[in-house]
Amino acid sequence: MRNVLGLVLVGIAVVVLIIIGSATFEVRQTEQALVLRFGEPVAGRGLITQPGLHFKIPFVETVVLLDNRILDLESPKQEVLASDNQRIEVDAFVRYRIVDALRFYQTVGTVDRANNQLASVLNSAVRRVLGEATQTQIVRDDRANLMRRIREQVNTEGTRFGVSIVDARIRRADLPREISEKVYSRMQTERAREAAEYRAQGSEQAQKITAKADRDVIVLRASAQQQADQVRGQGDAERNRIFAEAYGQDPSFFTFYRSMQAYDAAFKARDTRFVTAPNSDFFRYFGSAVGRPVPTPAQPNATGGASAQR
Repeated sequence: MRNVLGLVLVGIAVVVLIIIGSATFEVRQTEQALVLRFGEPVAGRGLITQPGLHFKIPFVETVVLLDNRILDLESPKQEVLASDNQRIEVDAFVRYRIVDALRFYQTVGTVDRANNQLASVLNSAVRRVLGEATQTQIVRDDRANLMRRIREQVNTEGTRFGVSIVDARIRRADLPREISEKVYSRMQTERAREAAEYRAQGSEQAQKITAKADRDVIVLRASAQQQADQVRGQGDAERNRIFAEAYGQDPSFFTFYRSMQAYDAAFKARDTRFVTAPNSDFFRYFGSAVGRPVPTPAQPNATGGASAQR
């Protein structure tokens, strides 16, 4: 009898624990709770956003936990035809938050199903907005405005699911691979043409500079040669004047000095040789300091004597 009573008490304790466990739930800081009674939100406490331990009626009320952080949705890359008939591969994403938990639960229920719905909405908005813009506007000129329009359209559709779009952006907008290769090849050709043009212009400038430098060198050399000839002529004139004055003051010394210069120039070690008679007038200072002619050696005559010759 005592054993049966003990089993009953244990059973009652287990039931009480189960009831207590079913009557409490925890809400974390990153969550919000939707309390439902037979599928409808409980009046006054249907939405709980405060973190902590909360209570509900067991077996009657159910709790749905939803994320209250900013959620992200990555859209797969898709090809868009711009208004100028240019094909562009676009990679976009959105950031959203659950702002109406009841509507979110009633329309999509979970984050995964919400992502599926929003992905379809995002793709449609991207095609619709970018289809009205040109390639240049998408890539460079009007990208910020296009992203704003995409966000507004996705946010309008997302209101039906109880979400608010925080941000929508185009991560990349590229040309398809085959078109990119053609554009790159065309850019290479254009850059090569510009490089050849710059090289030709540089070669032309170099030739002009070289021709001008050569002309300047010729002019400078001619001018220098002219000045040198003038200076040399003035020097020769001054030398002749000095020689003339010296000759006028002492003709004999001047003649002696000129003869000494002639000896110095004639008897230097050179390959050129010359033959002359010893009694030549060239050697008149060899026999006399005053420059008298060298006497001619006596020649023997037929009678055995000698005769002098001047």
